[in-house]
Amino acid sequence: MIAKKPFEIARETLRQLTARKLAPTPINYQAIYNEVAGVATDPPFPTDRLRDIAQALPTKTPGQQKQRALLDSAIGQLNWDGVKSALMAYGGFSPPAADPATATPSTGVPMPGASAPGDVSAPALTFDFLQQMARLIEFTLPALGSDDARFNEQTQTLLKAMRQPGADVVALKLMLGSFSDRLSFAAEDQAEIKVTLLKLLHLIIENIGELSLDDRWLKGQIEALMTASTPPLTLRRLDDVERRLKDVIFKQTEAKGRALEAQEEMRQMLATFIERLSQMTESTSAYRGKLDDNARLIEQARTLAEIAPVLKEVVGATRTMAHDSLTARDELRGMREKAQSTEAELVKLHQELDRVSAQARHDPLTGALNRKGLEEAVNREVSNVRRKETPLCVALLDIDNFKKLNDALGHASGDVALAHLATVTREVMRPHDTLARYGGEEFVILMPDTALDNGIEAMTRLQRELTTRFFLAGTEKVLITFSAGVAQLATDETGQSAIKRADQAMYLAKRAGKNRVLGA
Repeated sequence: MIAKKPFEIARETLRQLTARKLAPTPINYQAIYNEVAGVATDPPFPTDRLRDIAQALPTKTPGQQKQRALLDSAIGQLNWDGVKSALMAYGGFSPPAADPATATPSTGVPMPGASAPGDVSAPALTFDFLQQMARLIEFTLPALGSDDARFNEQTQTLLKAMRQPGADVVALKLMLGSFSDRLSFAAEDQAEIKVTLLKLLHLIIENIGELSLDDRWLKGQIEALMTASTPPLTLRRLDDVERRLKDVIFKQTEAKGRALEAQEEMRQMLATFIERLSQMTESTSAYRGKLDDNARLIEQARTLAEIAPVLKEVVGATRTMAHDSLTARDELRGMREKAQSTEAELVKLHQELDRVSAQARHDPLTGALNRKGLEEAVNREVSNVRRKETPLCVALLDIDNFKKLNDALGHASGDVALAHLATVTREVMRPHDTLARYGGEEFVILMPDTALDNGIEAMTRLQRELTTRFFLAGTEKVLITFSAGVAQLATDETGQSAIKRADQAMYLAKRAGKNRVLGA
């Protein structure tokens, strides 16, 4: 039997739909097409029923939460193999049930013969569990300070009791209750201290701004400082505040020193000018006196012989006066040129300060970090990775078909698209993630404490959010998509190398059809 060609099968399928008076839906078309082609028809994928099942599954352990997320992803992709794998793995993450034969009914504390600490089947309140609780308490102490001696003493007593084998659980419960009360007071005090210190910081920043009303560059830095020091605060944001304050203080000191030098130069020039005016006045007075005396001598003269010496003296005095005037003129002209040079230098200094402030660390269009700000952020995050041994993901994304958007709607709409992407990204990503404009329509996102799989998931969530949000270009609704590559920083790898790997993965995502995320 000769196999039918695809176009023949399609034509016969359409004829059968018409003959059977069936609606030309995708499901009906697929069923008739498979029938004509002699291919088995798979039952429809029960998306809604599977989602109901997934929602009913408990997520009490991190493993269950992960498998539940994988199950949701497989359902969204209509992937039976993924559903099967997620459900099979889910059962391996069920929380262990306590063995009633090895624990007392009232406390759950292990009795003699119970499983050793660390056994996954051991009851909850094991000696190992109490050690973890003690470590948790110790980890909270640095955030509470050491000013309250009574609270510190109570904490040490509780820690000592929790670390004793065979501790009395009832007594520990009472001690924990008392400790939690004191802990709440200490935490409230620390929170109030933080708020008060933040208010003092704002007062200092505002005062610097009030004292520098004429410095536009400094006012811009002050506004950036106020924004950076607005809650919620993180260590990264406080580091940024510290760097900005140092930048402001340095530039303020530099400008003040140069202004003082200029004032001293102007003071010296003014003193010289006054001195020269005084000399010119004395010289002019002496010259006028000589002219008066010579005029009287001329009036008294009776012969030319008597007039000749007088005229000679008048000519000499006039030459001296002219020489003094030329000398004073040249000196004053030199002072004027020096003053103009100093003024030009001050103008250049302020222009440079304006330029440095404008190019500080942020892209003016999107509000994201610029390349300079990104470089500092990468260095900071890589240092944290080396110090804390935590993962860091770097994502590089590029807006799809951006040139077509610019050509069709204009560059103004392109700018709106860039700002729209930055806004949605800031709303979707975590507060301690970092967004930077890498160039053109490319952005980089730094995701600390994030492994590669979680970084890919985060970028996929951002893609889904963008598909539900649009912006207006005139009266036209515009949706944008992006392709992205994600790389996890490797041991001893530089941040720029990780960005380069993410860029290569993004390029592959573009080649694979766009609007997708690939890991490097």
